[in-house]
Amino acid sequence: MTDKDDFLYPRSRYYGQIKPENLVFNANLQEFAQRVSYICNLETAGKISSNLAYEEIKELWAQLKRSWKELGVGENPFQDGGSQNIDQ
Repeated sequence: MTDKDDFLYPRSRYYGQIKPENLVFNANLQEFAQRVSYICNLETAGKISSNLAYEEIKELWAQLKRSWKELGVGENPFQDGGSQNIDQ
């Protein structure tokens, strides 16, 4: 079963700065890309309309944008994931 899941939902390794919010957002971004690809393929094959594809992708984009804001990705760009703030 995992072979099928790996084939249908491939995940790439993350090479960026290792912080929990970055890892979670990267997983969300990969899922977004995979789902957009499926929607585009369905629209290209004539299985769904262009309007429906647009609305689905628009909703996925809104979800991705919400996750970016909720995770606070990039809010402290000068702070290492493992270092502590001296002012605390």
